Amino acid sequence: MGKRGTLVMPAALRRRYGIEEGVLLIAEQREDGILLRPAVALPVERYSISRRAEFLLSNATDTADYRRAVAEVRSLGLDPTHIPHRRPGRK
Repeated sequence: MGKRGTLVMPAALRRRYGIEEGVLLIAEQREDGILLRPAVALPVERYSISRRAEFLLSNATDTADYRRAVAEVRSLGLDPTHIPHRRPGRK
C-alpha cells in the first residue's frame, strides 16, 4: 500500500482477472477482508428537447394524458405536429 492509498496488485493477478490500468473497481467490505471486483460504468445519455418531446407524446396513455403532453411540448417551445410520435390508441 502506497502513501496515498495506492494499491499495488501483482501482475499475474491483474492478467488473470483482466484488470488493466484505468479499470474501475468496486471495493466491498467483507467480514474477512476487502473484495475487489471490476465495476461497469455506463454512459449517461442526454436527450435533446425534441427527443424529450417525442417521449412525452409517444408515452401518453389516453386522450387526456396526450393533451397534457401536447401542452408540455408547446411549453418547451416546440410544435407537437412536427415531432414524430404515436398517439394513444394508434399503432
